[in-house]
Amino acid sequence: MQDKPELKIDWASHDAAKHACENWHYSKCLPVGKLVKVGVWEDEKFIGVVLFSRGASKQLGTAYDLSQTECCELTRVALTKHQSPVSRILTIAIKFLKKNNPGILLVISFADKTQGHHGGIYQADNWVYTGRSASTIEYFLENRWQHVRNSHSKKTDKTPSRRKEGKHRYLKPLDKKMSAKIAPLAKPYPKRLDMRIKKQDSENPSELGGAVPTDTLHSLQQGENHA
Repeated sequence: MQDKPELKIDWASHDAAKHACENWHYSKCLPVGKLVKVGVWEDEKFIGVVLFSRGASKQLGTAYDLSQTECCELTRVALTKHQSPVSRILTIAIKFLKKNNPGILLVISFADKTQGHHGGIYQADNWVYTGRSASTIEYFLENRWQHVRNSHSKKTDKTPSRRKEGKHRYLKPLDKKMSAKIAPLAKPYPKRLDMRIKKQDSENPSELGGAVPTDTLHSLQQGENHA
């Protein structure tokens, strides 16, 4: 029986996060704005990053009566081939985040249905599913579809656009009080469209990820200072 690999979580550099996102995430890009970058190592080998941000909306925590300093968004899970379950990696990364930022009460993440994602990695870690986010308008900028806030280019009247359906929303409360508060919001987990069950969703790193941030996470000063 093969021994479990030694898993290490620590701050990641900007270059390391950029490499992981460009090579091991379906978006092929590092999100814009300031990020809290948590690196992941297996047996001392760098295998990727877990990125947190303040999210695409300043009202990210409003629905849960939380300020911008009390919640954050899990923005990227960019991993190469690995042995540890993604759910375990997320659990340790979030504990690391909480330890260094005790004011954080809730982590929010989104699974993009248009990319074939249903949130299996969040389901494996017992996140609370609360339905779909609102649909958005995307523009074809910099040779890819994206929200105009995520781009350095400016759209024009001739810029191609499309409406993109909402993403699956998952919540991870970080204390008992928040758990009780969001429990009534829980809905049944969505299933994969092809109805097949993949082992952990972690065997295919290209399926990992969340929403693209457009703002900074100024509340996580410790992470930004080390990242």
